[in-house]
Amino acid sequence: MSIRNLEPQSMWNHFADLNAVPRPSKKEERVIQFMMDFGNKLGLPTQKDHIGNVIIKKPASPGMEDRKTIVMQSHLDMVHQKNNDTNFDFDQEGIKMYVDGDWVKADGTTLGADNGIGVASIMAILASDTIEHPAIEALFTIDEETGMTGALELRGGLLDGEILLNLDTEDDDELTIGCAGGIDITASGSYKQAFARESDLGYSLTVKGLSGGHSGMDINKGLGNANKLMNRILITLAEDADIQIQEIDGGGLRNAIPRESVAKFYCKSDEKSNLESKLSQLKSEIIAEYKTTDPDLQIVLEEESLSGKVINSEFQPKLLRAIYGCPNGIYRLSPDVDDLVQTSNNLARVLVKEGEYQILCLTRSSVDSEKMDLAKSIQSVFELVGASVEFSGDYPGWTPQPDSDIVQLMSNLYTEMFDEDANVYACHAGLECGILGTNYPEMEMISFGPNIRGAHSPDERVQISSVQKYWKFLMETLKRIPKK
Repeated sequence: MSIRNLEPQSMWNHFADLNAVPRPSKKEERVIQFMMDFGNKLGLPTQKDHIGNVIIKKPASPGMEDRKTIVMQSHLDMVHQKNNDTNFDFDQEGIKMYVDGDWVKADGTTLGADNGIGVASIMAILASDTIEHPAIEALFTIDEETGMTGALELRGGLLDGEILLNLDTEDDDELTIGCAGGIDITASGSYKQAFARESDLGYSLTVKGLSGGHSGMDINKGLGNANKLMNRILITLAEDADIQIQEIDGGGLRNAIPRESVAKFYCKSDEKSNLESKLSQLKSEIIAEYKTTDPDLQIVLEEESLSGKVINSEFQPKLLRAIYGCPNGIYRLSPDVDDLVQTSNNLARVLVKEGEYQILCLTRSSVDSEKMDLAKSIQSVFELVGASVEFSGDYPGWTPQPDSDIVQLMSNLYTEMFDEDANVYACHAGLECGILGTNYPEMEMISFGPNIRGAHSPDERVQISSVQKYWKFLMETLKRIPKK
């Protein structure tokens, strides 16, 4: 079945149109113009602010003029991740989608349902002349995935809405009313290189097939981190074999749990059997540890003809120990909210090559002071080996207001429509609501959406039946927005 034939047809068609436009974070020029053209073609007041956010305003439908103005908000950018064996150019190609039973998926890449379903929903409402709704201010932000730049730069005075509906939650039974803040950590430096021993054998070691996922929403699942596993293997091999590491290249974006890592190194030829035996034992242990969370994990060692210099023997163990000591995963659970991750870190990227190294982390917490405490802890680990450590992209969390009118309205409506209670909660992901609230502190906010699985990974998919449920819920919510 064609995606364009799915129901609600208008929303799916707008999603297909959106996914034909390349829209990586930091490179949103084409999708910004796409949204400007969309609003102008509808004849609606459309503007782009100084940073690139797009705002489209639509008057209330007949009979709804006395209702409160709402802001409907989603972000335009998407995470660009693909499998190593997928040939795809994100800068030039549109996402290749297909229907698999009750799911829409992409062919070897991220799908862009995060947050394209939200964007397409708003587009469908703006374009409709039959949907009942109050006055709408549609806010399409940029660069949510790699810095929250659009939300951080949005100025006060551009919006008049009293209620914000953020369409960026990934479970259709959840109403999100709070989230974690975050900060990016970059540790970098240089090291002296040495010549490899001419008689040594060259190896390529690959960790791949991990499940991956969202470094906030999925951090509680105990998923394997390719950078941590690669470092564990290298430091263990180095205990029994004289290996010389040439390079390490693992992970990618800060908000994605790393799925793959590759290291190249030399080993003395007379230690070959010892090396391979040690790896075989270690491989069995790791695969057994992660058989539930990462059933497709592979650890592959291949001989390879290498050329070039290696990390010097003094710095190599220091760097491996620093990466070993870097916290990853859950740091602390909330003492106040059951099962909520309060603070975590994702060791997202490790790149060591040609005398330079760079380590990227994303630290999250719903408590700003604890977020900075963990960030400084990580800073200390890498400064001990001489790294320069920088903090950037700091953004605040979103404090829950469970008694607000919109939370009560939507919570009661969910129970009425689906004969069960919604899960009203705060999440560990970074949503833009907390940032937007700094310039619009009186605005009531809530986030919701359909079932999206595997966000930020090539396994990303969105459930068709869940989209239909979410769409009905959204339509009824619009009808029940309270009067001014």
